[in-house]
Amino acid sequence: MGLKDINLKEEYRSDVDDIIAEFFFPCLSNCIQYDRCVNYLSIQTLATISMAFDNFNSGKAKLRMITGHRFKIEDLNLLTKLFSEKFTKSFDGKFIKNSKIQKLQDIVNNGQIELKIAIPNSEQITDAFSERIGIFKDDKDGQVAFTGTSKESFSSQTRDFESVDVFTSWNDKTRVERKMKDFEKLWNNKTKYVDVWDFMYAEENNLLKYSSKWVTHV
Repeated sequence: MGLKDINLKEEYRSDVDDIIAEFFFPCLSNCIQYDRCVNYLSIQTLATISMAFDNFNSGKAKLRMITGHRFKIEDLNLLTKLFSEKFTKSFDGKFIKNSKIQKLQDIVNNGQIELKIAIPNSEQITDAFSERIGIFKDDKDGQVAFTGTSKESFSSQTRDFESVDVFTSWNDKTRVERKMKDFEKLWNNKTKYVDVWDFMYAEENNLLKYSSKWVTHV
């Protein structure tokens, strides 16, 4: 089964749709690569994506994520342990007791998750990176791109009111290709007004902002 086999709508909106159950999870379960830009990232969101990404189990899937440079302290500490080579060699139960997070560590160690940080470098960008692009790709040369939501609100109790506009390679190829091109330019640090760094480079060079009070809800 591929992305084309999912009965996708052109738009999902919180007042009439369960965006997570009806859009995100089916696409995650039927793709082998997920490229995503978000403004904030929590460790729980990353773990939930990895659990929903069925192809991770067979070692096929890959997640490439670009996020802004603001983190909760506890998320930043754990992300640093997840992606730092000095931790991954001995990163076992004494650091992580949560089974979802332990699975996430295994996937990171296997090179299936790459994380980069986008930081504005121009006075024309006054706050932080908040690009809203997502692209799913399957093994049948199908792609689904979406815009309109800043993050996956995976909490079953509280979610933002959101809407998602969806474009598929079989119905809107030009727009999907444009979103893919935009993401690749970001990933390769070729986009005006922002610098894009590997997560560990940004962390080691004190480029990240953190607080115990960031409200991320993800």
